[in-house]
Parts: sequence; structure tokens; C-alpha cells
Amino acid sequence: MTWNIHGAVSPAGRHDLDRVIALIRRHEPDVVAIQEVEGRNRPGALPFTALREALGGHSLDAPTLRAADGCYGHTLISRWPLQDGTLHDLSVPGREPRTAIAARLDTPAGPLRLLAAHLGLGFGERRAQAAKLAALARASADPLLAMGDFNDWEPHGPVDRAFLGTLPSRTRLRSFPVARPLFALDRIYARPRAALLRSWTDKTAREASDHRPVIADVALGAEVAVRLAVD
Repeated sequence: MTWNIHGAVSPAGRHDLDRVIALIRRHEPDVVAIQEVEGRNRPGALPFTALREALGGHSLDAPTLRAADGCYGHTLISRWPLQDGTLHDLSVPGREPRTAIAARLDTPAGPLRLLAAHLGLGFGERRAQAAKLAALARASADPLLAMGDFNDWEPHGPVDRAFLGTLPSRTRLRSFPVARPLFALDRIYARPRAALLRSWTDKTAREASDHRPVIADVALGAEVAVRLAVD
């Protein structure tokens, strides 16, 4: 599953991290990538910690903006331990800092590589970041999923072109804006091609964020499936 939670703020301006957690739990993802986790100027428990404890217990955080009272960024959360977790700088000078999360899951069907990212808004920026992600994907021959908010407004934009031949299938659900989605900004890319079994979204996300989540069932072997959510 992947989901941009917009700091847990709904289009109506209401902040409610518990509502975000409840929606994710409803889909019971084994792995979830969450973007725009906002911990600055937020009372109570730190959002990165609250999300990890509520959703899986194993996480790798990528804070990209820091303040005295907290940080902002994205996270990858799993029911299973994340192995070989690393952060890769995708930042482009003069633009908002960006970081990719890379990790490995050891599943009953074998290793599964994971990439999670929140790419930039500029076309050239996004093209450079996608090229770096594609290079990370090519570094291993294992089954791999790349999840996140790719901010790619085009159906065959720079992200698709960068992943061509490396990640042969992806979800194509429109996820933004939340009320009447027009753009498939939030995606799950997969290798091998047959790994993606089905995908769907959740329109009730309009009460929690400005994006809809993208959820997918992924087959890693003949009898093993993993449910993914990208927030």
C-alpha cells in the first residue's frame, strides 16, 4: 500500500492521524509506504513513532525537513523485519530535499526488494530522481516493488520511461485529488510483470488526506501473496 497522507490533514483542514491509521488498518497491508508524515508543530506522540507502533512494528524513516520540534518526510512500515535498510539522497540543488528508502524483506517465497520514494514537483528534478531509482532497481535481480508518490502527471512521463525494462508493470489508479481523482500520482511498480495481482483504492480517504491510497495484492510465489499499501 502507498499513501500520501498530507500530514494527516483532510481537504477540510482537519488534522486526525487516528483516522489515517484506521483507514490503513482496514486494508491490513503487510507493507505500507507513507508520504508527507508531518511531525513539526504537532502535539502528542511523534507521528513517525505512532504510525510504526500502530501499523507494523518495523519501519525505516526518511525525514527530509527538520525543525526543533520534529521532522517531516516519509516512511516504510512492514509487519516483517526490514533488512539492509538504506537511505539514498535524491535531492536536486535548489529544490526540496528528497530521499529514497531501500530495503529487503525475507519472505517464505524468497527475498523481496522494496523502494519507497516521494519525488519532486519539477519535470527535470523528477526525471533525475527517477533515473536514480531505476539504477537502484537494476542493482538486484530479485523481485522488487517501487512504491510512493511519484508526482508524475503524465501517463507515460519520465518515471515510466526511467523504469522501462526494469519494472515492467504498475498500478494505474487515479489517486489525486481525493474527491474526484484525475491523476495517477501514487503508484506501485513491480518486477516481475506477473507480480501485481490486483489493485484498488479507497474513496473514504477524502476524510483524511488530499490523496487516495493505492493498495495492491502482490504474488511472490505460487502460493504466497503480500498485500501492499502505499499512502
